[in-house]
Amino acid sequence: MIDERSFMENLTRTAEHVVRINQRRSSLSNTLALLLSAPTSFVLEIGCGHGHFLTAYAAAYPAKLCVGVDISLDRIERGMRKRNRAKLANLHFLHADARDFLDALPASASFSTIFILFPDPWPKRRHHKNRIMQPEFLAMAAKRAGRGTRLHFRTDYEPYFRDTEKMIEQHHDWKIVAEPWPFEQLTVFQSRAAAHHSLSAICQAPAP
Repeated sequence: MIDERSFMENLTRTAEHVVRINQRRSSLSNTLALLLSAPTSFVLEIGCGHGHFLTAYAAAYPAKLCVGVDISLDRIERGMRKRNRAKLANLHFLHADARDFLDALPASASFSTIFILFPDPWPKRRHHKNRIMQPEFLAMAAKRAGRGTRLHFRTDYEPYFRDTEKMIEQHHDWKIVAEPWPFEQLTVFQSRAAAHHSLSAICQAPAP
């Protein structure tokens, strides 16, 4: 027998959750509309952590607009403190889910480079669906990248690396290329890793 009270409470919680998601996405869209109001190409780091890598990158390339996104608010706040101390006007950190971020981008915005460094590997097979590196994500990113954009991926979990390598090899929008890693900066996650694996891929899709 269905507990009507519990059923109604679950419906209420679900409705409230949907409202929060829609509010978050609306706020993100408004923020990106202001940040990327003019047609622009920018460097994106997905899962920017504490901001070590992208802060160093933005300082090394002051002419490039850099945006880091992470689902952890604490990490974003740490990144913002680094940005402010370094006084980097070309660097921004946003609290956002990667897929929400891609959906909310203004039509005039595109990627020049994408970095994905030490993402959660979700090692259990039943959790693989939660990994950022999925065929659907690669297709979404390609629509905002255009031919020639590089995607740089690094992980300390070899099975994830091999799965990603195979996935990109089979994806018509991306091709793995043998190029030197473009920029080195030790991050918190990299400092904890005994070893890591890296790959770079080039987008073969038409320009957005």
